[in-house]
Amino acid sequence: MSAHENVASRWSPSPLLYASAAVHLGAAAALLARPRAWPWALGALAANHVVLAAAGLWPRSRLLGPNWIRLPEHGGASAGVAITIDDGPDPDVTPLVLSQLDRHQAHATFFCVGDRVERHADLAREIVGRGHCIENHSQRHRHNFSLLGPGSMAAEITRAQASIQRVTGSSPQFFRAPAGLRNPFLDPILVRLQLRLASWTRRGFDTVNADADAVYRRLANPLQAGDILLLHDGNAARTQGGKPVIHEVLPRLLDDLAGLGLRPVTLRAAL
Repeated sequence: MSAHENVASRWSPSPLLYASAAVHLGAAAALLARPRAWPWALGALAANHVVLAAAGLWPRSRLLGPNWIRLPEHGGASAGVAITIDDGPDPDVTPLVLSQLDRHQAHATFFCVGDRVERHADLAREIVGRGHCIENHSQRHRHNFSLLGPGSMAAEITRAQASIQRVTGSSPQFFRAPAGLRNPFLDPILVRLQLRLASWTRRGFDTVNADADAVYRRLANPLQAGDILLLHDGNAARTQGGKPVIHEVLPRLLDDLAGLGLRPVTLRAAL
């Protein structure tokens, strides 16, 4: 499925998952035929699980299912760049971010945490009211999200869908996993909820890096049409002067985009 098409109505396992199933069946058959082959069978299963874990720990991976790492060519990538902002809304950070976007007549995609949307409902509604989009970043942003089973993972995503819909009146169309980490249970849940997984082209690590210049260089080197850039209004690192890093980086990025003739677009606009 290409990135600009609709979400599939039925889940289809990725080639890696088909291969994993074949490895498990082969190991079981080998043990039935030759019980003494258990070291080889166990080794094959262990290697397979290492590959699955690596695929889930690589945020830009498409091995577990479709994943937006760039804008689709037919959905605005010819002149668009998506600025995505995670972990909010934050009443100490988000308002100035919105003002900076307004000054550049730019729109962004906010991947918001459901609990925060409920706690800061007016701010969430302001984000949408200014023409930006709020997408699903789970209900609680649990650090062990990638270790959850299918039931707990589905509950996190479904609750966030409901929270965002209830507060803003708009249902998310995209999902981003906390820290981008996931496991094979995620893709069938997203298909059932008609959500698209989105990661990024580049991120600035602005939750842990307080050097605004370094964060800017990571994001802007180089800026190209179709990029999906990741910043944070929630959990934002502070510079030595106490300013959230995004407040210093975002205006520079917006100036650069204008100078290059690139327009900030939301992920939904790229559909």
